[in-house]
Amino acid sequence: MYKAWCLFFLVCCYHVTKGNPDSAVKISTDSRRLYHELNLKDVVGFPAFEEALKGFRLFEQERAILTLIDFTKPSTEQRLCVIDLQEQQTLFKSHVSHGRNSGGNYAVSFSNQPQSFKSSLGFFRTGDTYYGKNGYSLILEGLEKGKNDKAKERAIVMHGAKYADPAIIKKQGRLGRSLGCPALPPAVSREIINTIKDGALLYIHGNP
Repeated sequence: MYKAWCLFFLVCCYHVTKGNPDSAVKISTDSRRLYHELNLKDVVGFPAFEEALKGFRLFEQERAILTLIDFTKPSTEQRLCVIDLQEQQTLFKSHVSHGRNSGGNYAVSFSNQPQSFKSSLGFFRTGDTYYGKNGYSLILEGLEKGKNDKAKERAIVMHGAKYADPAIIKKQGRLGRSLGCPALPPAVSREIINTIKDGALLYIHGNP
């Protein structure tokens, strides 16, 4: 009888919590706690992190690896991080370049159109790797129609590039820019690509 009463109590609590609008606040609080525990404040803003977590829940994921780029930050700062959500660890923090027509030090304009040479925002799924004109590269599949779904048509991939090396900042005051790809410093590009390839989620955040 006691066990039956306990089960009834738990079921009731579940339904109350499920229908309680305060549950969204709890999720937000947990997100903020995780944000601070992962020590991401110096790399990505909390709004970017929160949107990335929402997308991770929305898109069915086979892997617990989440990559986040925050283009509200300047290219002179680290603005890419790779997170293992299962282990709750930050695996990488890195600089990353944006498209040359998206802006100078800040990316302020974005596009899904071919030949725009701008970065695209939103959620992507990583695919296979290959060797191309930019060396070891990672195919990206845009998951949002009208926003980034022409990524493959535009040949938007992740790759290493000398112009994405932070050492160049001292010479020109910002990173170099790509034709729309998220380009990484050569010193870390292969390791990052190998960590996030084959079906992980990438979220690129910005002010459209």
